[in-house]
Amino acid sequence: MIESASLLAVLPELILTAGGLVLMLVAAWGGEASSRVVHWLSVLTLALAGIALSTSLANGPVAFDGLVRADAFSAFAKAMIYAAAAAAILLAPRYFRTDGKERPEYPVLILFSAIGMGMMVSAGDLLTLYVGLEMQSLAAYVLASFMRQDVRSSEAGLKYFVLGSLASGILLYGAALLYGFTGTTAFDGIAVAMGDGVSNGELFGMVFLLAGLAFKMSAVPFHMWTPDVYEGAPTPVTAFFATAPKVAAMALFARVLHDAFGNAIPDWRQIVGLLSVLSMFLGAIAAIGQTNIKRLMAYSSIAHMGYALIGLAAGTQLGIKAMLLYLAIYVTMNIGTFAFILGMEKDGQPVTDISALNMYAKRAPGKALAMLVLLFSLAGVPPMLGFFAKLGVWQAGVDAGLIWLVTASAIASAIGAYYYLRIVFLMYFGSENDDRLDEGKSGLLSTFLFASAVIMVVGIVNTFGVEGAAISAAATLVN
Repeated sequence: MIESASLLAVLPELILTAGGLVLMLVAAWGGEASSRVVHWLSVLTLALAGIALSTSLANGPVAFDGLVRADAFSAFAKAMIYAAAAAAILLAPRYFRTDGKERPEYPVLILFSAIGMGMMVSAGDLLTLYVGLEMQSLAAYVLASFMRQDVRSSEAGLKYFVLGSLASGILLYGAALLYGFTGTTAFDGIAVAMGDGVSNGELFGMVFLLAGLAFKMSAVPFHMWTPDVYEGAPTPVTAFFATAPKVAAMALFARVLHDAFGNAIPDWRQIVGLLSVLSMFLGAIAAIGQTNIKRLMAYSSIAHMGYALIGLAAGTQLGIKAMLLYLAIYVTMNIGTFAFILGMEKDGQPVTDISALNMYAKRAPGKALAMLVLLFSLAGVPPMLGFFAKLGVWQAGVDAGLIWLVTASAIASAIGAYYYLRIVFLMYFGSENDDRLDEGKSGLLSTFLFASAVIMVVGIVNTFGVEGAAISAAATLVN
């Protein structure tokens, strides 16, 4: 008999499941005519799931005999995931209308992916981890190849599926090794087994498991899918991939390291540090030659995951708090940036070449200024909020004695600033030509763009309670 407390602990997932199933039937029955209703009801479902997070917290941190953790850490991560998923749904209709077809199945797939991500950040066992990861991934594979008539979208979906399957196999092999050498799949049991030291078998299992998880956050050297998938997938899907799944993967990474491998910090710190420095430098250098703004944002996401990993490598409560704040700021910046990218159109068709932004500030000064704020924040230019995000993880790294990693990240940040500032240069000082972008008329896209830019400025003095929630979440995970 399942206890009611356990069901309440997963109430957000139950709401998303019920909503997803009902809306799937509505989409199948109503067809394209139901698209607008399905989109708004999907956002409402995500909002209800977010409200239900407080109920899940009220029934204790452990549910289903340790399979699920409903604590402040998972609640913080889920709140970011649901907000990013809702934004990805709201940003999509205008894009799909340019193709001449409404897409009522799109928000349903987002909901099912959100269920998997919720399970990921709440996992207390390797089995829960894998089920959540695969549920998120299966929906993501379909989303990547959503535009079936577009060869690039089909290619993106196929690449993501093949490489994702390989990563899942690596992760499963690591989980099998850990089970074989520790005798349990529960995170608590693995932590106890490693309390007296890490054996070679356990170390191999940990490395394979972390490699599989690193693929999901596109950390180097498991990043190879990211540029092609970001470029080929529909832009709203790319916006989704750049936000919610990154939060889920990073939160799961932190959960596994501290709940399962908390007694082996010296063993995994060097792994996380290596992933961090490789991701920062590849993301900074490889983006310099990119002219496609979606590919550029792909390398940007790789670099930002590297910066966030500094907080995780610290292995401290301060590091987790800094990482969570970094992710919250990163998600906000990316939502605004992709709202701008979705507004880049010529003759009603999407444009992704950055050369189209030449002298854009002359035609749309307000949007150019908002984009400038976001790009400065992405580059970590003070006094934008993005700078303080990096400052937070740097402080955590210094406190943990990771001076070399902080120094490397400062160098990578200086290199990476070039490709963000290049877009600013084009918008304000580029060569004017006749190939101008259409005048954007979407109030919703502009709202996301300007709201994100305002947060990057106002957030310097007021984090709207996010910092306090991050402190509480970090204290839950690392005590």
